[in-house]
Amino acid sequence: MSEYGTAAEIEQEAFVRGVLEGFYRDGEPPWDSGVTPPELVALVEGPGSLTPGRALELGCGTGTNAVYLARHGWRVTAVDLVELAVRQARGKADAAGADVTVLCGDVTRLDEVGVPGPYDLFFDLSCYSGIPPHRRDAYAAGLTRRAAPGARLLMFGYGPGAFDDSWSGVTADELRTRFTGWELADVTPGTNPVPTFWFTLRRGSAPA
Repeated sequence: MSEYGTAAEIEQEAFVRGVLEGFYRDGEPPWDSGVTPPELVALVEGPGSLTPGRALELGCGTGTNAVYLARHGWRVTAVDLVELAVRQARGKADAAGADVTVLCGDVTRLDEVGVPGPYDLFFDLSCYSGIPPHRRDAYAAGLTRRAAPGARLLMFGYGPGAFDDSWSGVTADELRTRFTGWELADVTPGTNPVPTFWFTLRRGSAPA
């Protein structure tokens, strides 16, 4: 076993990276619609909307939502594993005149990416639910260390069994277990043909 995990775990991470790169290479990532989801719009513009602060998007794709947040007053950092997606996100931000820092890196290894925080808002559009299980604690710990008191995490995820594998997907119970010091404030089912959910988590006012 290396410092990066067992051979099987390393192989699983390489497989996920390859699948993601393939989607962007083919120009058909199904999660990257180019439209900001209404759930994020409601959080940013709706009743009781958040005061703009610092935001970190995990798995930003081509930057649609990072640009949206920047246009609404947020100071945005966005991270994606796929270099092609990062280049497209940077181009989209430049074309929009949006102040977005887009970084290429692994959202489960944020110390290596260089995003110190703290952040008031985290946004994840189906990133976490595709992370191999052995890297999910590191994801949660990385966000927790970078969360300002009262920070929000808005996450869209697929439920278990949505795809033909034994490990992808996410449940409310898993988030309650992994995100120590956070409150799972809301779970709203999605409208997709397979089980999906919108999760809202809130960081406690003091470290747990």
